Amino acid sequence: MMRLSSGNIFKSNCNIIFTKQHMGLALPISKWYTLSKFGARRFNITSSWNPGSGHCYVADRAMAELRDRWMEFQGIKNWEGLLDPLDDDLRKEILRYGEFVEAAYRCFDFDMSSPSYATCLYPKSSMLMDCGLDKSAYKVIKNLYATCATRMPRWTKRFPNLASPQSSWIGYVAVCDDVEEIARLGRRDVVIAYRGTATSSEWLENLRATLTCLPDDMAPENYDQPMVQSGFLSLYTTNTQRDQSLQDTIREQIGNILDKYSDEPLSITVTGHSLGAALATLTAYDITNKFSDAPIVTVVSFGGPRVGNKSFRCQLEKSGTNVLRIVNSDDPITKVPGFVIDDDVDDVEERGTSHVAAGGGCLAGYKSAWRIPNGCMLR
Repeated sequence: MMRLSSGNIFKSNCNIIFTKQHMGLALPISKWYTLSKFGARRFNITSSWNPGSGHCYVADRAMAELRDRWMEFQGIKNWEGLLDPLDDDLRKEILRYGEFVEAAYRCFDFDMSSPSYATCLYPKSSMLMDCGLDKSAYKVIKNLYATCATRMPRWTKRFPNLASPQSSWIGYVAVCDDVEEIARLGRRDVVIAYRGTATSSEWLENLRATLTCLPDDMAPENYDQPMVQSGFLSLYTTNTQRDQSLQDTIREQIGNILDKYSDEPLSITVTGHSLGAALATLTAYDITNKFSDAPIVTVVSFGGPRVGNKSFRCQLEKSGTNVLRIVNSDDPITKVPGFVIDDDVDDVEERGTSHVAAGGGCLAGYKSAWRIPNGCMLR
């Protein structure tokens, strides 16, 4: 079992642990590692599955359950009866999507002295394999970039550590292309994965916590002013003469995917951590509103801040977007920008242990939330 020790050191064998210090998701690792302020990035993922164990019947039964219940795990029934206590198969799915988020961290070049700073370390064709997810059965089809509208102040040029590009690699789109995995999942799954905040420009966008109305192409007609945090929306919609916006890239890719796989069961899962969790919510909302023929769209977010006001939450629910929000009960990020959102926001009641909220008792912008007490883990 992975235990939290002084100095942010973790040891196998556990899957995800949430602490206030670790920005990433701790996955099974084979050695001791001290995590940097950006989270663990280069380590090998190990699997708990033993192909020689002889438990074929158990594996076949688990496969059948996942294939038959995948819509439940994607939130078609708002995860009713699955969260408290946490269903074991749902836990495995949460961990699986957490690995895609961790891959987004490991693929990002954090080295500010590197010519490739703020880009992806690996080629698209071998990205998941190079970062340790060689058995994921997914193929990356598109790199994703987010552009900051806020420019760094001039005085920051005197401090090289504050240098920051306007546009940075922030994640990827991957499609399950393995026949056996498609059969196990019960459908072809599309994953959109985002990392969290990494550059100085992104931190500036995070600080733009005032609310702004959704643009016309995202706002529904005759609806009561859905509003979201300015910085999150800016990162999602900003483009330049050279760089396409994240929104335009997502819409283009989803359109192509829906055309290509229109004759088979399909799901779209958007996942991310911290800033990436906020972008995941905006992305899923945009997909369900832009594409009338969209399949089940689900957000699995980790440690995400609040995204919008009550009207945005209601519109998110009306659009059919399913959001499973996983947070640490002591993580302050998950409570912001609550200090500027004073629009009758409903919060999740905490009772000292993991607690589930659904339906009317949800956070602004979310349908279901599951809190993990500080230091507890999914195992």
